[in-house]
Amino acid sequence: MPQPAPDPADRPEMEDERELLEAVVPLEHAGRRFDQALAELFPDFSRSRLTAWIKSGEALLDGAEVKPRQMLRGGETITLWVTPSLETRAEPEPIPLDLRHADEEVLVLNKPAGLVVHPGAGNPRGTLVNALLHFDPKLAELPRAGIVHRLDKDTSGLMVVARSLRAHAALVEQLSSRHVHRQYLAVVAGSMVAGGTVDAPIGRHPGDRIRQAVNENGREAVTHYRVRERFRSHTLVECRLETGRTHQIRVHMAHIRHPLVGDPLYGGALRLPRAATPALAEALRGFRRQALHAETLGFTHPATGEALRFQAEAPEDFQRLLALLREDSREAGAREPR
Repeated sequence: MPQPAPDPADRPEMEDERELLEAVVPLEHAGRRFDQALAELFPDFSRSRLTAWIKSGEALLDGAEVKPRQMLRGGETITLWVTPSLETRAEPEPIPLDLRHADEEVLVLNKPAGLVVHPGAGNPRGTLVNALLHFDPKLAELPRAGIVHRLDKDTSGLMVVARSLRAHAALVEQLSSRHVHRQYLAVVAGSMVAGGTVDAPIGRHPGDRIRQAVNENGREAVTHYRVRERFRSHTLVECRLETGRTHQIRVHMAHIRHPLVGDPLYGGALRLPRAATPALAEALRGFRRQALHAETLGFTHPATGEALRFQAEAPEDFQRLLALLREDSREAGAREPR
């Protein structure tokens, strides 16, 4: 039998520190154990920590304490009291941040190309996490310093960062339910006729651990794209993510034979337009990162419920490449017989 939850007033010393997170058990979780559902609904906490919270009465089901193996019917309310602790271990570093929005719950920033998001092997310092911990040391109490989605090192553009556990849980839920609007600009090889949708699952490449690939055993991945501007042998496209798999746009565009310019993993051989201007040829040879920029980001503010939308201009190298592609197209048009 479920036991009544302890009265929070019995533990007043914890009230100023703890944060309340709530989630409703989806109906498709019917028949699952409480600890299994908890791990899926709150993936940023370890299973061992969640199990400990169940046993200590910090994780409640419909307001009552239950055992980890309690079976669910779906529709119950999970209440999780989280006591802040050190979740992210990295050294703060005074790395400049291009902030586009900041309040007590969220940050929105414009990440430059070349900045690694998370510390890891080969990149213990100089990352976005190091920069965020310098800007706000309390972010160390959040999983991954509040980062709820990532951009590849050489992709530029907008990211949202949570500043509280409540905001973190809300943003993760918006991402998983596909309610976050993420639109990217990409320069791809080849002249595309029209937009479309790539609906192809993505998983690890069978022969290369660094790469991803379209794989029937992979996870669902959907990318919508439309043509924004055509050049002689390249296209500027808008890509909107419905899902957020690793390298998704890069893999999907390569899959339809329009790889991103400069992509070191999926770009293939360099493609130069016939009789390209010397400046364009030099720019294409020297563009050593994927031409991908997270231009637009939209989400619901986790505290106010306000619909927020942000845009960030493409960085200088991206804009210069576009300018040279336009110039090349104009000059080629002038050379054509009339």
